[in-house]
Parts: sequence; structure tokens; C-alpha cells
Amino acid sequence: MTKRVIHGLEELRTLVGQPIGTSDWLEITQERVSLFADATDDHQWIHCDPELAARSSPYGSTVAHGFLTLSLSNRMMQECIAIDGLKMIINYGVNRVRFPTAVRVGSRVRMAAMLLELRETHTGVQATMKQTFEIEGEARPACVAETIVRLFF
Repeated sequence: MTKRVIHGLEELRTLVGQPIGTSDWLEITQERVSLFADATDDHQWIHCDPELAARSSPYGSTVAHGFLTLSLSNRMMQECIAIDGLKMIINYGVNRVRFPTAVRVGSRVRMAAMLLELRETHTGVQATMKQTFEIEGEARPACVAETIVRLFF
């Protein structure tokens, strides 16, 4: 996908209620899942044991941690948009997260973002976004999250 360039805060304001971008597809590898397991100390067999998962899981293979999928949001947002004049972005929180479909290792995911709200705060501007993580070839998304970031211009 082509990264969308947003020319400052005033243009960003015009995008409230609209889709603002879609990331490139990213393959979820066993190496990525295993590294996430190491980082979080979550080594459940459904994520880390391909042989057991092939035999015993309802998915027929290992799957990504739900929070691994969610953690890709910052990377994928950087693929979607660039905002001129932006000095810094910080994560502020998440209002709602759901993981409707497991991401099998070997699948590809991408994220589509919609700007839901933009409001002034005492420290800058707060953006609330709906982020939908799609799995290539699947009807249901891997993750749907309403995330909040603070933008500093």
C-alpha cells in the first residue's frame, strides 16, 4: 500500500469518521510468535509447539498470541500514514479489544484504520481509532480494537 501523507493537524481534523489507511500484508511466522512468547513468558503450546498444535488444536497449527496481533498496530500505522509536523506519538490506551479469529502461523495479516475522534487535551491532541486486523482469505478479522494515542505537534 502507499503511505498516506497528512499535511498537519488541520487536514487530520477533516478525516474524522473516515478510513485513513491500510497497511501492507505481513506474514506471521513461527519465529515471530516464538520471540513474542519469549518476550512475554507466554509459552502455551498453542503458540509454541507446532507438532502438538497440529495434532491437538482446533486450528491445526500454532497460532499467534492475540496480543502479538494487537502489538503490530504501531508498526502497521506507520505503514498507513505519515503526519507532517508531528513531533511525537504516545500510546494512551485502548477502549475495547476483541480477537474474533485466531491467526494461524503462516497467515498474512494487515490492519485498516479509521479515525473515530480527535480532541484537544491539556498536552496535545488525542486520537481515537478503530483498527481492524484482517487475515488474508478469512471472512472474520483477527482483531478489532479501539485505540487511543496522543499526538504532539
